[in-house]
Amino acid sequence: MLTHRFPAGGPPSVSALTRRELAAAQVVEPPLRAAYARCRELNAQHGRTYFLATRLLPAPRRPAVHALYGFARYADDLVDGDVGVREAEAGLAALDAALRPALADGHSDEPVLAALADTVERYGIEPDLFTRFLRSMRMDLTTTDYPTRAALSEYVHGSAEVIGLQLLPVLGTVCDPAEAAPHAAALGNAFQLTNFLRDVGEDLDRGRVYLPADELAAHGVDRDLLLWCRRVGHADPKVRRALADQVERTRGVYRRAWPGIPLLRPESRPCVAAAFTLYSRILDVIAEAGYDVFASRAVVGTSRRVALATGTMMRTWAGRPHRVPPLRHRLVVAEAADTTKGWR
Repeated sequence: MLTHRFPAGGPPSVSALTRRELAAAQVVEPPLRAAYARCRELNAQHGRTYFLATRLLPAPRRPAVHALYGFARYADDLVDGDVGVREAEAGLAALDAALRPALADGHSDEPVLAALADTVERYGIEPDLFTRFLRSMRMDLTTTDYPTRAALSEYVHGSAEVIGLQLLPVLGTVCDPAEAAPHAAALGNAFQLTNFLRDVGEDLDRGRVYLPADELAAHGVDRDLLLWCRRVGHADPKVRRALADQVERTRGVYRRAWPGIPLLRPESRPCVAAAFTLYSRILDVIAEAGYDVFASRAVVGTSRRVALATGTMMRTWAGRPHRVPPLRHRLVVAEAADTTKGWR
């Protein structure tokens, strides 16, 4: 049985901005308006970078993005909440059971699913993308390590690439959507890999490592060494070198994603270009810290996020986007920056 209902006190009050967005999207039924408002709240509360980028979309398209984010957040909270594996499995099973009729019928009594079902119907989003997403969410309950890049890629396809594919019909394209799809999937992949690098410590606390074990082993790194770094709050030199390698691999995924932005409808490009810039900037912050993701969390401050988003938006609206991805090519050499060789 699903428990993700409206907060105590009933449906959220709908702000003037939300009302304008819903009116622009021609969402008129009060229960559905409240459902979309709930998804917008989830995006504003948990997805700060995504929420900021979404504000750059035309108002009629924003509610759909909030609905897609709300569903992903809903499932993620089931997996990472303060419950055991059995309870999480039961929650995902209940979500899956409720999702299927919601997508088939176009409505649901559950707020997040109601908004999602309406979005899927409006934009013709492929329902199987949500099945693949839930498959990866189930993997989180049983899989704690990934021996190879191929094994990790299987998980990332369902957890992140399908998000890019879900968004593609909402964003719209100026070409055959099949041409833009690989780039949309790559951008979802890049965002997820960036999260993995930023959140190594938090993921270890949950018992998971989302970095390919064979690639870490090439630098002399294993789970035990990562756990040691988490305990002492600093990265070992070998870990820094391994993370520098992972950052460069992730930059390569961003480069594969970048050519897809001009394939989007012009009004959607500023949103995606801003998200690209904001998220890839996290890799720069990691590099600037000498790849020590254990000493502090790599974040882009609010003022910096706004400045980056504004600059990207203005260039894109003016028809002068970067011809190449706005990625820094400077590789900070971890060993040269390290001052902690005696830690272990």
